[in-house]
Amino acid sequence: MPSFTAPTKDLLFVLHDLLKVETQDIPGFAELDRDFTSAVLEEAGKMAADVLAPLNTVGDVEGCRLENGIVRTPTGFKEAFAQMREGGWTAIDCDPDYGGQGLPYVMHTAAQEPMVSANMAFNMYQGLTHGAYSAIYFHGSDDQKRTYLPKLVSCEWTGTMNLTEPHCGTDLGLMRTKAVPQDDGTYKVSGQKIFISAGEHDMAENIIHLVLAKIPGGPEGIKGVSLFIVPKFLVNADGSLGARNGVSCGKVEEKMGIHGNATCVMNYDEATGYLVGEEHKGMRAMFTMMNEARLGVGLQGYAQAEAAYQNALTYAKDRLQGRDVTGAKYPEKAADPIIVHPDIRRNLMDQKSFVEGARAFTLWGASLIDRAHKCDDAAADGLISLLTPVIKGFLTDKGFEMTVAAQQVYGGHGYIEEWGMSQFARDARIAMIYEGANGIQALDLVGRKLALDGGKHVMAFFDMVKTFIKENEDNAALKADFLDPLKAASKDLQAAGMFFMQSGMKAPNDALAGSYDFMHMMGHVCLGLMWARMARAAMEALENGATDTAFYETKIATGRYYMARQLPATAMHLARIMTGANTVMALEAANF
Repeated sequence: MPSFTAPTKDLLFVLHDLLKVETQDIPGFAELDRDFTSAVLEEAGKMAADVLAPLNTVGDVEGCRLENGIVRTPTGFKEAFAQMREGGWTAIDCDPDYGGQGLPYVMHTAAQEPMVSANMAFNMYQGLTHGAYSAIYFHGSDDQKRTYLPKLVSCEWTGTMNLTEPHCGTDLGLMRTKAVPQDDGTYKVSGQKIFISAGEHDMAENIIHLVLAKIPGGPEGIKGVSLFIVPKFLVNADGSLGARNGVSCGKVEEKMGIHGNATCVMNYDEATGYLVGEEHKGMRAMFTMMNEARLGVGLQGYAQAEAAYQNALTYAKDRLQGRDVTGAKYPEKAADPIIVHPDIRRNLMDQKSFVEGARAFTLWGASLIDRAHKCDDAAADGLISLLTPVIKGFLTDKGFEMTVAAQQVYGGHGYIEEWGMSQFARDARIAMIYEGANGIQALDLVGRKLALDGGKHVMAFFDMVKTFIKENEDNAALKADFLDPLKAASKDLQAAGMFFMQSGMKAPNDALAGSYDFMHMMGHVCLGLMWARMARAAMEALENGATDTAFYETKIATGRYYMARQLPATAMHLARIMTGANTVMALEAANF
């Protein structure tokens, strides 16, 4: 069975050495001193390693089953969910007025990472609930907040988001689920939704479904979509549970991975629903859930890679095969461990440099969300809107790639279920698909986000990179290994952006054909920026007499690897983009 240890030291490095959270001028950040964050993350790590990780294989093997309308979760899940609730892990950043702890979102994100690594399928139950909390918190009425938020914060009730239908996924304007107004102000919701994570289960008293539907007579397409709260059990005026609502689970999907999470077909048969916000403005509220969820899905990508990497590293140190070509390292043994071989080192360094860069990128993104919300900072809001498709798309693509790389370290044993490595790859695979497939993320980035507010946010990003390079160009230790590669990669990214601007209006397919490459190019530049910043932070720590010199020196060496071996991929992506759409669109549909 695979093992897992929370990367607490590295999380603390990102929070304090890199982001310097306690010195930021964001409300609530001053309280995030290292002693406090260390205590929180140590406990989160224990929860992840001691409670959730042992259930990961259990959930994968047992899966969920539908019995008489109720989904039974795997052995041990109910008890673990109770521990999660009792520990307050579901409420870290929620409003204290509704029972939350009121900590910044960046702390919620940091504490979530080890739990996602330990058991991604399990953690989705509370992850979707957090998204439902946010949608109601920002868009619901005062009465809706009083009714639903305290129970969602505690996870006594859980939440879902219901978007997809059998005939429509990305194009939500095609949805058929309808909501008919009633005289009492409620709506009767009817239709079918599919791929609903945690749609039905036995771990909570009630499930609060957030459902997109169309009110008859409203505008056509996406402009006619509204959002409704549809509880599994109706809630009485005194907060107690009332009658069962007209919502049921018709099927639990059999999937490639995340077997421990109930992915349901949900049927709505004139279920009572309550409008959230305004009629026909449902996408505005749903995007509150989706944007938060997309950062969380990006985290899932690298969190699965972290767990897979830990196990691959252990195996590489233990597995004896062949001899070091420069001379036997363990002559007393029959062979050397495979970690002595350069190709295994390359594989492990690919994984390590990605995971650590992705962690920094995601926590930086979470801090931007805090700044946007707590400081009403439009620039931070614009920047995280630009970066969200990159966090989601790039980190999940590469995260899956790294779980496969970790599996490869095992050779044939990686393909045998006994060793557990396939689960990381199978679980990570969904992250590239849900919350907007990664091709859609790329189109969103190039088609919408680059031009947002006249392009000022992408220009602000370029200025950020340029300013960092300029401010540190006198640092000889940084320049050749970090600043020069970052400058070259940033120029590649800017050249791609210029190509889109010059040809996009005349030949829009040129931009769309290059959008996926652009998303990956921007992902590499973002990780390059993170590695340059982390290298500087590590160098400063060493200069200031840090005692854990091995940790900081390892950080710098890992960063050098990324800058030398991964960041140059921007040149390849630029070359692809510059070919335009001709080769992509050359074949008629009939000729494929």
